[in-house]
Parts: sequence; C-alpha cells; structure tokens
Amino acid sequence: MQFIATFFWSVLLISLLNYVVSAVQGVPFDFMMGVYISLAVSVLVFVLASLIPNETVPDKH
Repeated sequence: MQFIATFFWSVLLISLLNYVVSAVQGVPFDFMMGVYISLAVSVLVFVLASLIPNETVPDKH
C-alpha cells in the first residue's frame, strides 16, 4: 500500500509542477513526461528509505 500511495502522490505533485513549469515556459504540457519523472522519484524515495536505519538510539541513562 505504501508503494501505491507514494507513487500516487508523486504523480500528482510532479504533474502539477510539470504543468506549471510548462505554462510558464510556454511549451506544451506532456503528462507522460511527468509520469516518467515521478516513477524515477518514487524509486529514489524507496531506495533512500531503505538506506536510512530504522533503529532507535538507546537512552544514555
């Protein structure tokens, strides 16, 4: 479920960014380019999440 939600939000936010930037630059909006970029961002997020340790720091007391 976390993969689907991450990909959904990635597509939504990057497509929004893609739309705004293409409107500002005056170039045609390409939805599939946003999907490809969001797929790459989702994979990058999953790789970074797997590299970050999930352990808690022991208390010094």
